[in-house]
Formats: sequence, C-alpha cells, structure tokens
Amino acid sequence: MRTTVVVALMGALVTGLTGPPPPGSVAREVAPPGFVALAEVDPTIGQDVRYASARNFTGRPVEGYEEPVCLLARPAAEALRRAQVRLLSGGLSLRVYDCYRPQRAVDRFVRWAGDERDQSTKEEFYPRVDKSRLIPEGYVAPRSGHSRGSTVDLTLVRVPGGGPVDMGTPFDFFDPLSHTDDPRVVGAARENREALGRALAEQGFVNLPQEWWHFTYRPEVFPDRYFDFPVSVAAVRP
Repeated sequence: MRTTVVVALMGALVTGLTGPPPPGSVAREVAPPGFVALAEVDPTIGQDVRYASARNFTGRPVEGYEEPVCLLARPAAEALRRAQVRLLSGGLSLRVYDCYRPQRAVDRFVRWAGDERDQSTKEEFYPRVDKSRLIPEGYVAPRSGHSRGSTVDLTLVRVPGGGPVDMGTPFDFFDPLSHTDDPRVVGAARENREALGRALAEQGFVNLPQEWWHFTYRPEVFPDRYFDFPVSVAAVRP
C-alpha cells in the first residue's frame, strides 16, 4: 500500500509539472522550459528585487526569494530588452522591483495582511489605509499574475548614475495615489509615469491601473498557471 501511494504521488507531481493542469491550478517547484533570468537577456536593466530583502511591506525577506534576481518567461524578458533600448536613447533606464513571484510568497503576503497586530511598516507603505482593508480593497490578493511569469513591477532611473525619477509615490505604496492616472499626480511625476507606460505599451505590456509600476506582457505564455518554484538562477537553468 505504501509503495502504491508513493508511486501515485510521484505520478501526480510529474503530471502537475509537465502536463496541462486545470485552470487556476498551482504547479510547484520546477521552472518550466521558457523561463529565463532577465540578466541573461539584458544585463543593463537594473534589479532591486525588494522581496529578497527586508525592504518591503512585510519588513523581512519573503519566502521563496532565494536570490535577488528577476526571472521571467522569455517573451516578457525580450520585450523588456526592447523597451530598454528605446529608453536608454533618452537617458533613462528600467529598474525592476519584482518579476516572477512564487505562490508561497503570495501566501505569505496574505498571512501578513491578515495579521493586524503587525503594523511595523504602516507609516512607510499604507499610512492612510487600515490594514484590515488591504485584502478587501485589492492591495493584497491570494493569486497574482506575477506567479505566471509575464508580470513585472518596475520604475525608471536616470543614466548614467542610476538616480531615481519622481513617480509620485514609492513602489508598493498602498494608496489611491499609486493609481496610474490619479489626477493628483501632476508635473514631472505624471510625465514619468506616462514615459514608462508608453515605452512598455509599445512592446506589448499592459498596465494595471491601480499600480503605476505593474505591467503584464500579452499574450502570456502561461495564462492559467501559478508556479511555486523558488526565485534563483538555478531554478531556470537545465
């Protein structure tokens, strides 16, 4: 009986990783063919992967981020490279904050949002929104397009030097001011949001209106998959 159970579990694991899963299912641990490290496609794009460090709204490194690297489905990475070429000609560069995100990290965000005792990062990330509203208002969700490999969070910096540009709010600022077209964001911040949006839209990315930094490349390579392999270069190499 024990052998039968082990064989059945192994068979289920292989099917979940290599065969077509039901819509919305979670495939765990192994990066499928087609994922790449962004640095191997374009090393000029800056990387500041916040969830691999304590510089994020949970206040600590997040489960699943073994290295501070950007992993993406190859078409999304190639599209970022094309956008980068255009931006560099105008004295700007992309800098990514998050790319592929394991499901275990998404689960951690949900647990954090449900722990109303932990308010240690409120002043920086959600000063005007009660933590109990983060899930109902969509700031934190139990599923993320990042786990499908074609979604990226990013900003602009100046070149040379990598100095930040004004985007109106910081990354992961849970507030309506982070909405891409919030009318209160004007001047240089408005222009910079529009410059980022144009450069990415030209290459097939679609912005999430609630977050100026959030873009998804379309068509997605894995539109119905939510992966859970760890964020590390080794995870995407044969």
